[in-house]
Amino acid sequence: MTLLETLGRQAKQATSAIANLSLDTRNAILETMAQALEDQQNSIITANKKDLAQYQATLSGPMQKRLTLTAQDIHNIAVSLRAVIDLPDPLAGPYPTWHNHADLKIIKKTVPLGVVAMIYEARPNVTVDAAALAIKSGNAIILRGGKEALNTNIVLTHILRQALQQHNLNPNIIQLITDTSHETVAELLHLRQAIDVLIPRGSAKFIDFVVKNATVPVIETGAGNTHIFVDDTMDENKAIQIIINAKTQKPSVCNAAEKLLIHENIAETFLPKIANALIDAGVTLRGDEASQAIVSNIQPATDQDWSTEYNDLIMAVHIVKNIDDAIDWINQYTTHHSETIISTHPQHVTQFMNAIDAAVVYQNASSRFTDGFEFGFGAEIGISTQKLHARGPMGLPALTTIKYEIYGDGQIRE
Repeated sequence: MTLLETLGRQAKQATSAIANLSLDTRNAILETMAQALEDQQNSIITANKKDLAQYQATLSGPMQKRLTLTAQDIHNIAVSLRAVIDLPDPLAGPYPTWHNHADLKIIKKTVPLGVVAMIYEARPNVTVDAAALAIKSGNAIILRGGKEALNTNIVLTHILRQALQQHNLNPNIIQLITDTSHETVAELLHLRQAIDVLIPRGSAKFIDFVVKNATVPVIETGAGNTHIFVDDTMDENKAIQIIINAKTQKPSVCNAAEKLLIHENIAETFLPKIANALIDAGVTLRGDEASQAIVSNIQPATDQDWSTEYNDLIMAVHIVKNIDDAIDWINQYTTHHSETIISTHPQHVTQFMNAIDAAVVYQNASSRFTDGFEFGFGAEIGISTQKLHARGPMGLPALTTIKYEIYGDGQIRE
């Protein structure tokens, strides 16, 4: 039996220990975890500094920021844990109940998925968020973080497992894969006997690989080639604020804006203003010929730029003829994550909302709000760009499924 098969068997065995706990017990575990993270922040920060020192030379600035955990970051993670405590029980009733023609009593019950596996990159906060949502929804979880955060994740997982033991529970409800080789990913994709659902979080290339090669059920969390379309009816000051925030507030995440589409009617006046603001904020601009003709220090964009998620302070600019042109362009290049229109034209907004094929569509707001915490979910397990089971920021309900309980009194089918 391989190491992963052992982890999978241990996770399966642990599901019964977590699935039937009361809400009070699950919440008490989360409070113990939150307090332990704050109490042991020094050991977390020490491990995190070790990771940063090892990979600082190979990580971009935004990726280093994603990897870094400060005392304030750890406090924020504890706050997000306590926010999960305040959320309603995803397993609670009342459940839909009815009697069929044979007088069978049918109950449609909400139950945990079982064993959830997560593969993710250099974001150690995901370790805690994923574990917290798994506990609250009654699931066991297997975590496989990126090599860049290995030391941090080992310490975080140790703290979380200690909290489970303090409540006399099987620590294998939460497990971490410490072998970060490609071979373990390949094996994990086929661990059908143990894993009920796999959730990958990472680059578009990585997620595409998982979706194409996995034989376990996968919830596709897509990359964010996120667009902002600036219509010719808009509030200029609000538009600039939204674009700057969406691009620069945290450029390494999937809900950061990557592409800027501008209506040709306002391009001559608006593009120089937003270009200067973005460049002042450290953003490198790439664009089509029309945008370069208006702003000389916009670099030429290649065909590859239009489908690239930069995760960096880079943005590509395209001038469109009208809203129809903008919708067609976005639907051609979207990763179905988050798309935005900046407009005060009601018909254009309605058309955009209805026609854009994305999990989240915005009017006059930053795409940075595509986040489980911001949506009121307490935390998120990921942002789904598929259409089955879950879509958009996935909170607790996405980690549950349905069981039908049937109660009879000797009925047989004729």
